[in-house]
Amino acid sequence: MAISASMVKDLREKTGAGMMDCKTALAETNGDMEAAIDWLRTKGIAKADKKSGRTAAEGLVGIAGAGTKAVVVEVNSETDFVARNEAFQTLVREIATVALGTDGSVEAVSAATYPSSDKSVADTIRDAIATIGENMSLRRSAMLSVSDGVVATYIHNQVADGLGKLGVLVALESTGDKDKLNAFGRQVAMHVAATNPLALTAEEIDPAVAEREKAIFSEQARASGKPENIIEKMVEGRMRKFYEEVVLLKQNFVINPDLTVEKALAEAEKEIGAPAKITAFVRFALGEGVEREESDFAAEVAAAAGKK
Repeated sequence: MAISASMVKDLREKTGAGMMDCKTALAETNGDMEAAIDWLRTKGIAKADKKSGRTAAEGLVGIAGAGTKAVVVEVNSETDFVARNEAFQTLVREIATVALGTDGSVEAVSAATYPSSDKSVADTIRDAIATIGENMSLRRSAMLSVSDGVVATYIHNQVADGLGKLGVLVALESTGDKDKLNAFGRQVAMHVAATNPLALTAEEIDPAVAEREKAIFSEQARASGKPENIIEKMVEGRMRKFYEEVVLLKQNFVINPDLTVEKALAEAEKEIGAPAKITAFVRFALGEGVEREESDFAAEVAAAAGKK
């Protein structure tokens, strides 16, 4: 049958595929719209598989909260341009919402059903790869919850509701005023965004990290030629300073540097009206730890021009 321009336009709007791809799909399926959609999905998924090797280090961090729990997810794309795409932003926001109904692990979130769909989150991302045309992935997710208290949230440089490049969750337990508790928790979340602490307490620091620092300080102290008993005290002092720099509760509070976070919490308890405790935090900065590919753009253009 003859393929009209309106049919091509309709298919393009439904799938987001290119005009020529839509025309070919309709021709291949004799104008059957549903069959054409399936044809494009099949071809799109095949293309998506080829894209899966590309480094996806851009994207967005999304946060969602409900009651006494909150989640943070990182969904990566290849370019920042896609991160500004409304469809991609909706995808990330919906994935964060879905994560609230799971244990927060990537496996559970990936297997969960995407809103208003019978597909899993993993399959929905796969479809989005075909539609948007870039490799994408749910890289990581985390959940914090409390029995009585709040999980405060903060998105740095928010690009849309609940979305940005850096997201923080801070869990606080208290029987006191939840609004006051959340207000203080948000300040702590902002502090975490700014300082990137390694752990909540000194006991939670990776022993290997602590030992490495101690070994370095010991070597530096021995180079001074001082006696061992003096060296021991020097190392203790340096380790104490190290913990003050990397342990959240021991850090100087960015909102009020005259206080540590621990002391600021004690002060905040007066407003909250009851004892309060920070029990955990999570900080996701977009793309951290991802090894980005270095490419020769001129070589890529030359290679593309040489393709048949």
